Amino acid sequence: MQVELRHVFKSFPHNGHVVDVLHDVSLTVAAGEFVCLVGPTGCGKSTVIHLMAGLERPDRGQVLVDGTPVTGPDPSRCVVFQDAALFPWLTVLGNVEFGLRMAGLERAKRRERALEYLRLVHLSRFTRAYPHQLSGGMRQRVAIARALALQPAVLLMDEPFAALDAQTRAVLQNELLEIWELARPTIFFVTHNVREATGLADRVYVASSRPSQLRDVERISLPRPRHAEDPVLLAHQHRILGFLGEEIEKVLREELGETVHFPEAQHETPPERSPGMHI
Repeated sequence: MQVELRHVFKSFPHNGHVVDVLHDVSLTVAAGEFVCLVGPTGCGKSTVIHLMAGLERPDRGQVLVDGTPVTGPDPSRCVVFQDAALFPWLTVLGNVEFGLRMAGLERAKRRERALEYLRLVHLSRFTRAYPHQLSGGMRQRVAIARALALQPAVLLMDEPFAALDAQTRAVLQNELLEIWELARPTIFFVTHNVREATGLADRVYVASSRPSQLRDVERISLPRPRHAEDPVLLAHQHRILGFLGEEIEKVLREELGETVHFPEAQHETPPERSPGMHI
């Protein structure tokens, strides 16, 4: 399924005022494509996910799936959030079966499918465990398996690995790519991490500070798996970090009322090599 935002505007009330979050945002995620969105904190990245999922409606503009306006949630579009949001009273298997039960799948078939996707995320030995008995990375695997078990055409991921340690994050990134290569859902993935975005995506959209517009899109044609020291990958990262640094400096300048020099994006050291990639 193709997902598209056309000239979308979105605002929210806050402390008696209206806060403009998205300003004339247009983007497209082609069927089977893996696209990432990066941007400063508070720029509306999660709002884009909510609009695509049908959890929010735009003030103006359209959100379309295969050319049809999104009017609400649909099982063909599943969301994986930063917090795994598992049901603590259900086992791992019960959590993955839950959506299938709500969809009316008979018991034997939902058990078979749940076990299939738990094998994909390497949790076959933990089917009877409860969420509190799992590590953060394992809980996220359950959340991913729960979403994939519904066999959605569109998988929306809102910083799903942000709370994980670097090693676990790398493992889950690789597992996600393996699953995507097998099933080829359309994936729209929000992250703060530029290295993560360039390592995963076919294209990376770069959002400005609020009210958010799209400043850039980087098309990354490198084959996967991608090597961290590839000079072309570093060039993409350098360009994205440059845009993010400008946006973060703008936010700080507005907040502090003075000139602030912030060389690159938060929490990341800019790559040393920057061959000057142009898209």
